[in-house]
Amino acid sequence: MSTGATRHTRHTQQDRRAWQLPPVGGNPSSTAQGTSHGSFARAPQIGSPIPFGSPDAPGMPAASEQTAWDFMPPDWKRVGDRWAPPAGFVAVTQLEFARLGSVTPQMRRVAEREPHLTPEAVRDEVAAGRMVIPANPDHLRFHLDPMCIGRAGCTKINANMGASPVASGTGEEVEKLHWAERWGADTVMDLSTGGDLDATREAILRASHVPIGTVPIYSMILGRRIEELDERAVLEALEHQARQGVDYFTIHAGLLREHLPLVQRRLIGIVSRGGALLAKWMIGHGRQNLMYELWDEICQIMRRHDVVHSIGDGLRPGGLADATDDAQLSELAVQGELTARAWRHGCQVMTEGPGHVPFDQIEYNMKLQRRLCHGAPFYVLGPLVTDIFPGYDHITSAIGATAAGYHGASMLCYVTPKEHLGLPKKDDVKQGCIAYKIAAHAADVALGIPGTRDRDDELTRARAALNWERHFELSFDPDTARAFHDEDLDVDTDFCAMCGHDWCSVRISREIQDFASGKDVRYAWDGPRVSAPLSDAQRAILEARGVLEQDELDRLAGKTQRAMGAERGAKAACHSDHVDAEIAHRLQDERLDPLTLEPLG
Repeated sequence: MSTGATRHTRHTQQDRRAWQLPPVGGNPSSTAQGTSHGSFARAPQIGSPIPFGSPDAPGMPAASEQTAWDFMPPDWKRVGDRWAPPAGFVAVTQLEFARLGSVTPQMRRVAEREPHLTPEAVRDEVAAGRMVIPANPDHLRFHLDPMCIGRAGCTKINANMGASPVASGTGEEVEKLHWAERWGADTVMDLSTGGDLDATREAILRASHVPIGTVPIYSMILGRRIEELDERAVLEALEHQARQGVDYFTIHAGLLREHLPLVQRRLIGIVSRGGALLAKWMIGHGRQNLMYELWDEICQIMRRHDVVHSIGDGLRPGGLADATDDAQLSELAVQGELTARAWRHGCQVMTEGPGHVPFDQIEYNMKLQRRLCHGAPFYVLGPLVTDIFPGYDHITSAIGATAAGYHGASMLCYVTPKEHLGLPKKDDVKQGCIAYKIAAHAADVALGIPGTRDRDDELTRARAALNWERHFELSFDPDTARAFHDEDLDVDTDFCAMCGHDWCSVRISREIQDFASGKDVRYAWDGPRVSAPLSDAQRAILEARGVLEQDELDRLAGKTQRAMGAERGAKAACHSDHVDAEIAHRLQDERLDPLTLEPLG
């Protein structure tokens, strides 16, 4: 071997030792596809306090050593390694069934939807309080499909909607419900504050396939001032909504009278509607929060109907300047106390969190909740990581939500482009859902939850093979992907308008025989062809973009079959396997502006 070759070999070997990977956890690919080593998160430990989790940065709170098993009802007795209820006890909630060792139909359905979990694993997570199944039996009479919220499962997203005193109504809210379900919402909260709240709630419950949550205080104060709210009104409203079939309630019982002085120097005070209303009630009455004082009675109602507690965060920060302050964390500590008390009643519990939080503080917020609330699922709004992008807060918050999902949140409450500005409309719901599906999915892949990357890998194979049709089928929003592609080049061939023919690295990689890229026979295709006419949805997407003229949209929708000289099903004249390179270049140049890559007339 020559000296130069020896130096080259030695240099290559040294390069291979120039880095060291961190500990590798689970693999989000169920069949270990590709060359990635897997997740850099903690190794999965289903059944432990951290089923899936991120490595702790220095100074992060450790997970609580306590679970729901440490907060049993006082009349249950420990017999050997099991707990025994009192004579005549009848289980009602999923938590109670799990404590008895029973696997319910709801748990089996959850396991079907979470393929990495067995029904027994679901039962054990519910029994530990780390997972909830929001499935009010009165809602199951309609179309509800049981699901779970918890760190052992995939990260979920919630969509908020609801009529206001100045906008929308029951019909529009039901339409938005179906739209949210279409775009991947795992639960929906009806936050109506105007119109016929009871009729809207009833219509949503009857139409939904996903769990429905509410903030009952909104209906409690209809027709009365907040100062007139009393114990009877609270309990009657909760009983009524529970009977209707609501699956989880947000109740702001953690905000206490002694927390109010901690808010005085905040830049933006209290931004939770429920929190602000109860603060005003406490000041007006000179009393403790009546939701806190009624907690045991509230738990009794919620147990009877297996309504899940979603303990509200009335003091969540409304701006970065107020994040992780004493007010927020003092309430969080009380949320932990209320969690334990609810578990003693046999109720399922999750807790709610911020809000507006700088990116560097998100991990601490997630892991402090995990400790103070003993692993109960954390349901967070965003968090938004900057305050200066109104109109784009679905993006600012999805950045924070991805980090929250990685570091500890079980469910992410979406934020739409209308956040802080007005009531979201139909397209706002879509944009919010998609932003949060991205966040949740990215967190699940990062955590190494088995199988979560499989669809990504399949799409990558289709992309490597330049199989456009399969590429779009595997995408989350096929209509948008197809419309964007056809806006520039309505032929499925071995390049796209981003690079053109000669510069297409994917095409070049496929042509290199030593590379596996693009050679999966499952994604082979029989040559370029004119794509199908635009669907109504695809045309609407391109019309909204405003890039193409009306006659070009008409042509794409009607497909005159003159584009690029190809008949449907025939090879397109731009394809290099069909014509020589010079003709391909000329047709490509005639088709696209070389500077803008937009279609020419």
